[in-house]
Amino acid sequence: MNIIGKVSIIGAGTMGAGIAINVVLAGHHVTLIDTQLNVLEQPAVRLKIFFKRQVDKSRLTSLEADAAISRLSLSSSLIDAAGSGLVIEAVFENLEVKRQVFVDLERVIDHTTILATNTSALSVRDIGSGLNHPTRLCGLHYFSPAEVNPVVEVISSALSDEKIVKKILNFALSCGKTPILCRDRSGFALNRFFCPYTNEAVRCMDEGKGTPAQIDHIAKETFGLAVGPFFVMNIIKPKINLAAIRNLAHLDPFYEPAASMVSYGDAGKSWNLTEQAEILKPKVARVISDRLKGAVFFAVLQALVEKVATPCDIDLGAQKAFTFTIGPCKMMVECGEAEVGRLVELVQFGASGLVYSVWPQLEEFKKTNKSSN
Repeated sequence: MNIIGKVSIIGAGTMGAGIAINVVLAGHHVTLIDTQLNVLEQPAVRLKIFFKRQVDKSRLTSLEADAAISRLSLSSSLIDAAGSGLVIEAVFENLEVKRQVFVDLERVIDHTTILATNTSALSVRDIGSGLNHPTRLCGLHYFSPAEVNPVVEVISSALSDEKIVKKILNFALSCGKTPILCRDRSGFALNRFFCPYTNEAVRCMDEGKGTPAQIDHIAKETFGLAVGPFFVMNIIKPKINLAAIRNLAHLDPFYEPAASMVSYGDAGKSWNLTEQAEILKPKVARVISDRLKGAVFFAVLQALVEKVATPCDIDLGAQKAFTFTIGPCKMMVECGEAEVGRLVELVQFGASGLVYSVWPQLEEFKKTNKSSN
């Protein structure tokens, strides 16, 4: 049963178009809105390509694909968001831009419309600070590619109405997504550790420890991944990745973007992965592997202290959104307290104290995991 009604999506770029595909596929009528007409031309083409592939792979019939495509409308005016049960904002990761979108939206929608932001790291509460009714806003963060990646983060701010959050959770489930419930903290549950993971990879490159291809190879072996951090950054675009990391920089010097992360991101330059990757000496490979684990573990430990999400949900998201073979919380438990302390000290001096404060939570997670297996 569709209790949401019409869905409007603001922003027809990469994420907005991907979200639109997912939502029409789930049976919802969608109005995709973007004031830039050249941007608005792209989603229709992308939609047709996506659904043609689904038909070619026998995942949908031609009739089902045509029906899904017919549920999408394009518009260049916010006025067409009127009458929506849900509006999802998916514009560029800039606080003032996002805040203004919601201020303008509130002039054309009624008081019952649910609002969601697709922000990947910004404070949901700050984004909604200009709203007259901020309790109806929560975060709904999709991962790229939004039409395929199975995970969304549902973020509840201090002002979010619990009933609204529950409706968003049910909406995500109706769209075939796995929702991860998070508190409104920088980076939420998953980018909180994934951004530092990519950043540490770039730091290792900047220090001359390896090329992007070599570091990708080590990362894949370390976490059991199909692709490495540089490959992923090329997919999501270095500029977008840099913006997400910059939004974490206020937390701690550890989160400051690496030098090449800034230069590549600002220039919109992709990482070179075409070089033949020579096998690194075991000692160097171990250093890179340890640094990557240390970066992930440190960020996850901080998130656990802040109760951003449960260890189970963090691991579930890591495995489903980023294809980690083992989630970071389980990986820490398997490494042991002393080893995790050693690893986090490699990336943040004095961080081992954090391990000891969080370890009882991980021990409880270990017991729960054993009983559920």
